[in-house]
Amino acid sequence: MTEPFAFDPAIVAGVLHHMNHDHADDSLLFARAFGDPAASSARMVGVDGTAGHWVYAVDGGPEVPLRLAWSTTISERPEIRREIVALYDRACAELGVEPRPHG
Repeated sequence: MTEPFAFDPAIVAGVLHHMNHDHADDSLLFARAFGDPAASSARMVGVDGTAGHWVYAVDGGPEVPLRLAWSTTISERPEIRREIVALYDRACAELGVEPRPHG
């Protein structure tokens, strides 16, 4: 088995900062849709060519890993945004939440 594509550490750091500071609610949405509906906190902890990686917790309990596979293998920075937007749309559909427009 080959290792997934590894993005440059600066790209990963930028994505994590953006997601955890500007889109923390989206991470919680992902945790509730694809992990546990009772998730009370979540944060993105990694990204590679095959998936985004989050951890979430329920009521201050231990963090639980959550790997969300991309729709396809990726290797370019703009593809990360595309795949996270796709996850967002799937999470909204799963939870019956009206998605906000993508700009």
